[in-house]
Amino acid sequence: MDSRSVNQRRDRGGGVGIPVSTLNSSQSGSPSLTGQSRRRKQPPRPVDFKLQVIIVGSRGVGKTSLMERFTDDTFCEACKSTVGVDFKIKTVELRGLKIRLQIWDTAGQERFNSITSAYYRSAKGIILVYDLTKRETFEDLPKWMKMIDKYASEDAELLLVGNKLDCEADREVTRQQGEKFAQQISGMRFCEASAKDNFNVDEIFLQLVDDILNKMPLETFQRRELSNSILSLQPEPEIPPELPPPRSNIRCC
Repeated sequence: MDSRSVNQRRDRGGGVGIPVSTLNSSQSGSPSLTGQSRRRKQPPRPVDFKLQVIIVGSRGVGKTSLMERFTDDTFCEACKSTVGVDFKIKTVELRGLKIRLQIWDTAGQERFNSITSAYYRSAKGIILVYDLTKRETFEDLPKWMKMIDKYASEDAELLLVGNKLDCEADREVTRQQGEKFAQQISGMRFCEASAKDNFNVDEIFLQLVDDILNKMPLETFQRRELSNSILSLQPEPEIPPELPPPRSNIRCC
């Protein structure tokens, strides 16, 4: 952690019923609406930015659960561990901008480190997760910070998350301990969350995106206003050939 100095930082739509007048006109032989009179659907607004976020941490801390709660609003109690790298995409709107997030979920086992390290380089935001009910995952944080310092950009925004806040009775790491660790890392934020209870999950990702936007120079926004193309803040990494294809139904807790 030498390279980072101390002390620098859910519309529910009701069912739409068919108006009686529509039924009557149809049954009485009245002409139906023609294609020309129908309102044309507007094409979807293109995204303004593409950002990559990577989630790292020890095995079983809930990295996949946080990702899937944010992207799909789902949670799985009994799940399998991530193999290599998995990812999901979600588009969010913040500050009047439409942003496509590509979220990479990495395996926590050391044997996958050589694969997952390639994903640090292009990440604009890094979420480091530990399980507040398992002290050993908190004690592993320095190891993950070494990986971040070695492979990630110095400009990457960092956010430390103590997950499984729903298991307060089994807590082994205090909030103060999590805060103290984060304070030692330059620019790192800290938050406790629960993927199971959907507590603070959206806030984690949206705060990280907001921090990334804060760091972007003004000319980046000006350049986007003058261009019709999507501004990608970094090239999208290809999935290494040794990885299996992205999983569809396998989930991790």
